[in-house]
Amino acid sequence: MCIRRCSLVFFVLFVGALATSSAQSTDPKLTRDIKVISSVGARALADACIAWAERNKLVVAMSIIDWGGNVIDSHAMEGAPANAIDTALLKARSALRWRRATSETNKLVKSGENLAPTFMNDFPQPGALPIVLNGQVIGAMGVSSGDGERCAQAAIDAVFKGSAKSSQ
Repeated sequence: MCIRRCSLVFFVLFVGALATSSAQSTDPKLTRDIKVISSVGARALADACIAWAERNKLVVAMSIIDWGGNVIDSHAMEGAPANAIDTALLKARSALRWRRATSETNKLVKSGENLAPTFMNDFPQPGALPIVLNGQVIGAMGVSSGDGERCAQAAIDAVFKGSAKSSQ
């Protein structure tokens, strides 16, 4: 009798373990881990861009957003035009949506290859870059001025020390 019960218990445990391991291997991954730019990281980007602009005798404004388009930090240097922060934010959101430098999106629009950014209320003007870390877009940085992308790239390079890119 004991052998029969023990065999039955063993069988139930074996089938249960088999079903559990089978279910785990065929279930899709229901969550994922994402990187998000922190307020400390965004402030460091703003500070690095300001330092670059000062070295190059420029006055700029910048906006740093997270992967969801939320403003994490923004700053206008003294003397920046009144619309500079708004322009920087529009550029950052365009870089985030299209996952590329806004100068690249601008070329696509100008050539007629892709007009979607114009009717999707984007601002495909040069001056913003997505921030890509380990293959994930963690945010974007938009900078007013003609040299905005150079300022953003210098900031990304200084803060992330080469571990982040501005394209996927």
